[in-house]
Parts: sequence; C-alpha cells; structure tokens
Amino acid sequence: MFVDRAKIFIKAGDGGDGCVAFRREKFVPRGGPSGGDGGTGGDVYFRSSSHLNTLLPFRFKQHFKAGRGGHGSGKNRHGKNGQEVYIEVPVGTQVINDETGEILFDFTESGCVEPVARGGKGGRGNACFATSTNQAPRISEDGKSGPELWVILELKVLADVGLVGYPNAGKSTLISAISAARPKIADYPFTTLSPHLGVVPFDDHESVVVADIPGLIEGAHSGTGLGDQFLRHVERCKILVHLVDVSGLGPDDPVGAIEAINKELGLYDRALLGKKQLIVASKLDSFESERLSAVEQFCSKEGLWLFNVSAVTGAGLQELKWAIRSTLEELSSESGSLGGDV
Repeated sequence: MFVDRAKIFIKAGDGGDGCVAFRREKFVPRGGPSGGDGGTGGDVYFRSSSHLNTLLPFRFKQHFKAGRGGHGSGKNRHGKNGQEVYIEVPVGTQVINDETGEILFDFTESGCVEPVARGGKGGRGNACFATSTNQAPRISEDGKSGPELWVILELKVLADVGLVGYPNAGKSTLISAISAARPKIADYPFTTLSPHLGVVPFDDHESVVVADIPGLIEGAHSGTGLGDQFLRHVERCKILVHLVDVSGLGPDDPVGAIEAINKELGLYDRALLGKKQLIVASKLDSFESERLSAVEQFCSKEGLWLFNVSAVTGAGLQELKWAIRSTLEELSSESGSLGGDV
C-alpha cells in the first residue's frame, strides 16, 4: 500500500536528576559532597533512506520516544545518557511542524540525518555546588524535560517527468510501454490510486525517472477525486507530459480537457504552470480525426510540443522518449546531470 501522509508524535528523552550524596570512606575524613550529575536525555533524529518508498509503517507506529537520562549517584558517578532514536523516512519526505505549519526538513537525498528534538539536559549533583563557604551543600538539580511535538510527514515522489491528464488518458499504459513499471491497467476511471515510478533507459546507459500521477479532474485542487493528494507529487517533477485521449472513448472536448487540467495545476500551485509541458495525443491506434485535429490546432496556436503516440502499437514512443531527454538536458545543462536519484 502506498501511503504518502502521516502524523506522528515525537518526544525527546528527559534529563536525569542530579544526586545529593557525601563520601563516607575509611581514611577519608571530611569526604565532602559526591553527588553525580544526571545523564542527558536521548535525541530524536530523522534519517532519509532510498530503501523506503511509502509512509505505511507510520500507520502502525505513531509515537517515538527517546530514552531518559539516568540519575546521578554517589561517588561522583554520572548518570548514563538516554538512548537516541532514529526515524527512517523515504527520500522525498517533508517534515512539517503540525502546530506552526513550518517545514522543518525536506529530504531530497538518501542518507541525510537531521535532529528534530534534542534531549533534556541532566541536572547537576551536589558536588557541583560546593564552594569555600558552603562545603557541604545539600541541593541538586532535577533534569530538564525533553521537548515534544507532533509532526506531519508528507511524501512527494522524486521524478524527472510527471504524467498528468484525465483518468483513463493512457498514463499507466504509457509508463508500462516505456519502462519496466507494471501499474494496474483497466478501462474504468481511477484505476490508478497511487503514483507509480518507472525508469526509462536509453542506449547510452542514461535514464530518466517517470511518475504516473493518478488521474486528475475538475476540482482536484480542492480535493475532488483525491486530487489534492495527487497534486503534491507533481511539485518535484522537472517537466510534465500531459496526456489527452483522442480516441472515440475520450473526452468530447479534448482541448477543454487540457485546459481544465492546467487550470487545476495553477489553482493548486501557480509555479506548476511554469513547468515545461509536452502534450501527448494518446491512443492513436483508435483516434478520431476531429479530436486529433482540434488538439493539433490548439498546440500550434499555443506553441506547445505535440506527440501522437500509441502505447499499444508503439507508434511515436521513441520520438517522445528522446524529446523528454532533450528537454531535461536543456533544463539541467548548468548542473550537468540528466536524471534524478533512483
């Protein structure tokens, strides 16, 4: 099961209490105070991992507490420090403070470690309070409480290319034709209920990562059809491949379908409209000339790159793949890297 949002509780360890004690040893007259300090509470860390691809484990465990620091004891013995806790999350996860809405961390690479809650400081024992005028203090400090907070985890898939379009536009069929991904494919709306990633290889051993974003409909930005949950996965994509069904079973107004999806992208996040788009007229094996002609005229008018493809027959797939690659190379020419992490 793909889970891309979770809410968890985090509690850093409390510090241990300081100790009040005095030395009572043979041959040690006037032994003096010997109360040790309490140990520091354990810290809580987040660690990103490329071996995870869902937040499903947090459905079963929502509370994470670090260990408490040990109390100080006689003979100036320091309490042990509390056990640290590491919370592993998939690459692409954002950690958000539930109370303030602040984004604490954004894990875009594997192996990153960030502290989210530091353990409480241990209290001082009475040995720390001895002075020339107070050689036998009977005071100590309690340990400090570790901070606690609720955080929201949001997973946004990391992909170079995002496939967008109405339900049943052919996105899942396309990604299965150009990569090794095998999403569920059927002829009813909302067959795809979670994003799927596929790696598209090229002959020179380069590759790009493509995400099949579940179908969007009007009102998606406000949650219609679970659209607000799907749209977050478009944010990290470098370019968008916008599919429109030009077959007899597609929308009566394919141009209106393109405009409706772009409107939803803009209402969700205006920045999404600034991403490069490639328009794909899908299901070319059963196209209707009027619908294909309307899309061609629209793309010509708007200056958009149009590709006519059929994932069933393979027509147009190679041209689309190389267009995706060349577009990504243009965008990443400054950094010199083609694809994202897989």
